[in-house]
Amino acid sequence: MEVILNFSPWQQALIATLFTWGVTALGAALVFAFKTIRNNALALMYGFAAGVMIATSFWSLLDPAINLAETQDRVPWLVVAIGFIAGGFFLYLADKLIPALYLKHSRHEATSRSGLKRVILLVFSITLHNIPEGLAVGVAFGAIGATQNGSQTAAIVAAMTVAIGIGLQNFPEGAAVSIPLRQSGMSRTRAFMYGQSSGIVEPIAGVLGAVLVASVNTILPYALAFAAGAMIYVACKELIPEAHARTKAESHWAIFGIMAGFTLMMVLDVALG
Repeated sequence: MEVILNFSPWQQALIATLFTWGVTALGAALVFAFKTIRNNALALMYGFAAGVMIATSFWSLLDPAINLAETQDRVPWLVVAIGFIAGGFFLYLADKLIPALYLKHSRHEATSRSGLKRVILLVFSITLHNIPEGLAVGVAFGAIGATQNGSQTAAIVAAMTVAIGIGLQNFPEGAAVSIPLRQSGMSRTRAFMYGQSSGIVEPIAGVLGAVLVASVNTILPYALAFAAGAMIYVACKELIPEAHARTKAESHWAIFGIMAGFTLMMVLDVALG
């Protein structure tokens, strides 16, 4: 823990988001080992990532936001409600304003040989929702510098769990880009480069989030709740539907993954926090 505190919040956020980007690249690298991945395995991965994000949204983001709002003599439920809704609404507006392709459509679009435009749109759509994910990590690490010494250990654990949660859900995303591109006839190297490139934006967004939170302490509870809203939106809009779409109607692999991911992060947050 002391080693982490030797770095400034923006440096901590940079290191953490480089990790999440690296996990994206690791998922994209599956294209070198497999041309296809069994749907049950993908459903389990997507479900696990969704469960991790749901648990992280409460124990690492909403609960600290409530506690911080109380220490600032604000109305806790109002603060977290505003921030949470704003986070989800941000991604909703992004969906409406930018012609993004969601993960559940990526396989069909990628298998079409209609040219570079479809490939760029595919990568761009996933890159788009990586922005608030990077912000979520940055906000969590920015909170470390804004907390009192007695609460810094808990803030560090919370920030690390957010980064781990984002990283875990980035793994199947990297594979979701690179493997369909490989199936469409693209070389393994090019498919990997496109897959990992979707995570490049996270370090930039993470540093920005950490700097903003560290500079303006009053927005911290709103920012934490905002990040939680963004994560829940991603989990419900993309990961859970994609997990179920990968399997047959009677399959429970997606549910097993969600429960396993939620349980793991719940145990880590409660035991370590």
